[in-house]
Amino acid sequence: MGISPAVVYTEADRNAPHTRAGDEAIAIGASYLDIGRIVEAARCVGADAIHPGYGFLSENAGFAEACQSAGLIFIGPSPEVIRKMGLKTAARELAASVGVPVVPGDMQFPVIIKASAGGGGRGMRIVRDPNQFQEALESARSEAERSFGDGSLLVERYIEGARHVEVQIFGDAHGNLIHLFDRDCSVQRRHQKIIEESPSPAIDGELRERMCGAAVCNRARYWIHQRGHR
Repeated sequence: MGISPAVVYTEADRNAPHTRAGDEAIAIGASYLDIGRIVEAARCVGADAIHPGYGFLSENAGFAEACQSAGLIFIGPSPEVIRKMGLKTAARELAASVGVPVVPGDMQFPVIIKASAGGGGRGMRIVRDPNQFQEALESARSEAERSFGDGSLLVERYIEGARHVEVQIFGDAHGNLIHLFDRDCSVQRRHQKIIEESPSPAIDGELRERMCGAAVCNRARYWIHQRGHR
C-alpha cells in the first residue's frame, strides 16, 4: 500500500517481536503512555498518522489533541467524541438523543450503580434491597473517586441474566460506515471481561442482522447529528 510503518518500544521491550515488524523502531523510554515521547518519535520519522493501539491512549482525548496539534492524523475518534463517550452519563444521553434504545433509568429494583467515568468493574454495585441503596451509593462513589478521580454515578435498572454482546463498527470522517459483526463478552469476573468470543454463541442470524444493522444505522444518525451542529 506504499505505507512505511514505524513502531515504538520501551526499554523493557527492546527485543520484543513487534520491534522487528516495522520499517523503523524508535525507543520512547519507560512507558507507552508518554504522549510527548510518542509524538516526538512520530516527528522524527516524518509520520503522517498515529495508530494509538487498543485501550489506554486510544481512549485518551489529550493524546488525540496532541496528535492534532502536531499536525498528525489520530487514527480514531475525535477528542470531542472520546470525551463524550468516556462518561457513561453523557454517552447514555447522547445515545438516547439519536434513537438508540437504552436500559430504563428508573428506580425499579434491582438497580445497578455505575461509576460514570472509567471501567473495569470499579465503582459498580448491584442493589436489590431499597434499604441498602444509600450505603451502596456511598461505597460506589468512594471507589469511583479513588479509581478515576470522578465520583459521578449512573443508576439504571439491573437486568438479571443478561448477556453482554457488543457490535463493532468502523467508520471514516466522510460518513462511510460498516459493522465488523459482534462479540460476546458475557464471561466476566466482578463485571470485568475475561473472555471475548466472536461471533456470539447466544444469538441467531436474524438477531445478529438486526443488531448489526441497528449499530450502523444509529451511528449514522449520530454522525448526521454532529454534522448538523457544526
